[in-house]
Amino acid sequence: MAPESSAPPQPIHLDGTTLEGGGQLLRLALSISSLTHIPIHVSDIRGKRGPKSRPGKDGGLKSAHLAGAEWLARATDATTIGMTIKSRDLVFRPTSNDNPSPTGIGNTKDQNKPNSGRTEIPNGAWKNIYVAGLLVRRSSHIPMSSPGSVFLILQAILPYVLFSSPSAGDPMTPNKPVPIRLTIDGGTNVSHSLSYEYASQVLFPMLHSKLGIGPIDMTLQSRGWSTGRADVGSVVFDILPIRPGRTISAFSFTDRGYVSKIHVSVLADTFTARAYIRELVTEQLLKRYPNIDILFPVDEDSKHNKRLYLLLVAETSNGYRLGRDWLCDEKISVTKLNQTLHRLVFKVVRDLDDELSHGGCVDEFMQDQLVVFQALAEGRTEVDGGAHRVASLHAQTAQWVVETLLGPRFKDGQCHGIGLRAVELPRKNAADLVDSEDIAAKLLGLSVKSTTK
Repeated sequence: MAPESSAPPQPIHLDGTTLEGGGQLLRLALSISSLTHIPIHVSDIRGKRGPKSRPGKDGGLKSAHLAGAEWLARATDATTIGMTIKSRDLVFRPTSNDNPSPTGIGNTKDQNKPNSGRTEIPNGAWKNIYVAGLLVRRSSHIPMSSPGSVFLILQAILPYVLFSSPSAGDPMTPNKPVPIRLTIDGGTNVSHSLSYEYASQVLFPMLHSKLGIGPIDMTLQSRGWSTGRADVGSVVFDILPIRPGRTISAFSFTDRGYVSKIHVSVLADTFTARAYIRELVTEQLLKRYPNIDILFPVDEDSKHNKRLYLLLVAETSNGYRLGRDWLCDEKISVTKLNQTLHRLVFKVVRDLDDELSHGGCVDEFMQDQLVVFQALAEGRTEVDGGAHRVASLHAQTAQWVVETLLGPRFKDGQCHGIGLRAVELPRKNAADLVDSEDIAAKLLGLSVKSTTK
């Protein structure tokens, strides 16, 4: 008599309208599911997106959500239902780490539906590059035909990339992680999303200096904008994953110290506009912080008169960075440009003032980015988000997803993580992948401009 086969576990259901009710819930759920192989079912995806009069009108999967989900499906050979643009329900069942199906796109039940014009990555998510029989790099490309945020795609896949890597197979350096080169097309400066500047000056430096993650270096191939003329850009990420068998150690974000520097990044289409912003920002900052060092790491032509962006980053004596920015989404009139520039500066300066007034070690955006790493770390973590400040809806949503799928509870910024260990994935046969030493040498010789100091 044949043994009874055990039924696959039922997916954990997450209501997409919970708390913030946007894309963050989906991205984090997919990320955790890919790492842990916990199957999930997200219903009413982005169910609160739309005008107040019609919440949910703009719900469902957009191209950037789909790009991240499809990549994770390839990487984990996930069985999926609902993997299409505008889908409001998605079932995601990872089956094995880095074991691509013959189709190269995961075992999806929607393979015959339109794929928004994107090309597939054959043979799973990765291309492996060998030199002398040793795996020296893994590369992948996530193409996009619209300026959906590059960094929201990265948010969905970064934990998986960090924790799931084969070793190089070098007996002299066992368990050495293989460097990752990930290229993502899309928007680098998109309304209501992390910007290239914020990632390079706040997110990645904090992950590296405070959590020991990475380094993560970026090369800006081209900018992608959601304002002015919609342009699709491209960013190359060079990532050093966590060593197989290791965890993220417990961390504590406390004792911010004093503000020692403020970094000012300006993007506008004319030198005159940028000079006006620089002068006005300097004037306003010196009124508030007379002895502060003011630096200008980015002063760049945005190449369109409808594109205005300003980021202020406060750097503290204890190595914390807090940022506030605004990609101006108002109607910009050439005849009233100075008024718009004035509002831009005063809004961002005021927002930074508000961030610094609470005394915490992170801004509200960084706080929600850290939630998943708190949950995955080994031991008790603490993030001081500021006195008398309630966590943002984004952070509360991230905490809810983590608690639902993994169990750790958050209270007053504290969490006892599960201590997830990075796994060593099986390496593919070099003969089946890229084994040309000439190609590998050329790829390894590419110049990578680091913007993470």
